[in-house]
Amino acid sequence: MATTRQAHTVWEGNLLEGKGVVTLDSSGIGEYPVSWPSRAEAANGKTSPEELIAAAHSSCFSMALSHGLAGAGTPPTKLTTSADVTFQPGEGITGIHITVQGEVPGLDEAGFVKAAEEAKANCPVSQALSGTSITLSASLA
Repeated sequence: MATTRQAHTVWEGNLLEGKGVVTLDSSGIGEYPVSWPSRAEAANGKTSPEELIAAAHSSCFSMALSHGLAGAGTPPTKLTTSADVTFQPGEGITGIHITVQGEVPGLDEAGFVKAAEEAKANCPVSQALSGTSITLSASLA
């Protein structure tokens, strides 16, 4: 069964001086302020499309890796994943770097790296973002 999730943004003003609020409608967990300076300079307590992409990518990747590891008979005890999404004004998103550290009983470093590479390739968010360079650093704790 397919699912659809919703969010919406209300934006006021022009790009450089305006501001907006992103609302996560499906979960109802919050509203988050967004602005051009929070995207192109310092966050200053506001979010950006790139931070939201990083959140989506790190959580999707973690789920894909956990599923792959469990399917191979080595379920993880813990995965800690971060995604760094780089935005260059005038160019757009220029790359994403995923860093994952795992606690996986019975699995060696090479096996973990291989599973992480497979998760990077098969994670639905990675596939949706395939138009940009995605790199990976993976290690066991």
